[in-house]
Amino acid sequence: MEAHSESFSRTGASGSSKRGTPGTGAQILGLLVLLGASFAVAAIGGLSSASNVDGWYVTADKAPWSPPNWLFGPAWTFLYTAMAVAAWLVWRTRDRRAPKALKVYAVQLTLNFLWTPVFFGLYPFLGSAALWIALLIIVSMIGAIIWTIALFRPISGWAGILLVPYLAWVLFATTLNAWMAFNN
Repeated sequence: MEAHSESFSRTGASGSSKRGTPGTGAQILGLLVLLGASFAVAAIGGLSSASNVDGWYVTADKAPWSPPNWLFGPAWTFLYTAMAVAAWLVWRTRDRRAPKALKVYAVQLTLNFLWTPVFFGLYPFLGSAALWIALLIIVSMIGAIIWTIALFRPISGWAGILLVPYLAWVLFATTLNAWMAFNN
């Protein structure tokens, strides 16, 4: 009976530990909010690229290693999901370092949010200048992703690992953006 009382006092009525780990309901809500934020960025990016992928982008000079357009949707779906889960793993720890790490995560997500409308949406208005601005954004994003990984990893090793494919894809996307900036 004493062990049960100790366990109950350690976890409290809400099911969260003394460390402040959120209960199951809060964890599910947190994950849904983070997934929602990631997919809101994806949806806005999709809206800004949809008309232009079949517009100016079709005739643009693209890198010889450019993947087919159909690959981008599944790749980004996986990456946005992994990003949200990584942020959730950090958030749910309630580690004292988590707020700073999540602020840096928000910075990289904001840069991600900006890139697609600049790259696809501004090109019809600014021409190659839009591609150069997008290149500056994506290079900044690389720095923010590396910083996010560096902050996430000590809090949750899995969170850091989940962001590695995202970093790899953004590095790859940077080569595509650079090619287009130099050749269009």
